[in-house]
Amino acid sequence: MTEATVAVAAPAEIDTPQRSLWSDVWFQFRHHRGAMVGVVIFGLIVFLVIAGPWIWNADPSYIDVKARNSWPTLKHPMGTDNIGRDIFAQVLQGGRVSLLVGFTAMLISLVVGTTVGVLAGYFRRLDGILMRVTDLFLALPLLPLLLVIIMLFRDTLRAAFGPETGIFLLIVFIIGITSWMNTARIVRGDVLGIKEREFVVAAKSVGAPSRRIILRHILPNVLSPIMVSATLGVANAIITESALSFLGLGFPSDFPTWGRLLFDGANFMTLTPARVIWPGLAISMTVLSINFIGDGLRDALDPRIRGR
Repeated sequence: MTEATVAVAAPAEIDTPQRSLWSDVWFQFRHHRGAMVGVVIFGLIVFLVIAGPWIWNADPSYIDVKARNSWPTLKHPMGTDNIGRDIFAQVLQGGRVSLLVGFTAMLISLVVGTTVGVLAGYFRRLDGILMRVTDLFLALPLLPLLLVIIMLFRDTLRAAFGPETGIFLLIVFIIGITSWMNTARIVRGDVLGIKEREFVVAAKSVGAPSRRIILRHILPNVLSPIMVSATLGVANAIITESALSFLGLGFPSDFPTWGRLLFDGANFMTLTPARVIWPGLAISMTVLSINFIGDGLRDALDPRIRGR
């Protein structure tokens, strides 16, 4: 009986499936309560923003003077502004612009930061130069710098690409080019440790070119800080764009973003507080959910934490 039991149990142990690295990451991530809450909230916001025209077919630019400064009703769930435009439709349209700005600026920041971090960490002769440039950008007062750049190039880009496309390109570029420094420093620190590992030393010893080592051995092992920086970069870009729009230096008034809606509704807070509550809540929930997702990714991709 003992031999039969062993004979039956042995194949079961052999056939037990082994989880891959990404299976372990997903297992850890989906057991992170904050991350899953963030995924649900952010997924709902993205769904509402993208499917907005089909969910709520009101024209955000339609003016209904008779319904101006209206409180929330069935016809206008979030009320109307001072000229009768539907706030719900404006929040949905503004979300598309704000999220597009956030993701595009994040990609620019991620590409620049990862490139600088990898080059500085892998090539010793470039380390000093690139890190001094990074320190220079970190020492700059970012908000005044953004304001100066917008004032200098806003009219030129508007004339070249139009009032909406021009300001979009300008805001995305300046946010992306002024927010890559933390990513670069984090990636550089990881690369400095990884390039001394045995598999990288072995690749160098057999004559593998630096480009191949970076692409096949270095970059896959620094995905954790890159992905976490990506989530935080989206949140930072949305907040920065909202701050610029709130200061009146963002998109034109007829092209709503969440920050622009806050700016336009600031003077009507006592009359219709919903004008600032809803876009402010949208910004807060989006940034909060992205930060939760970033925390979950950090814990799931950290081999010291994974599996606990």
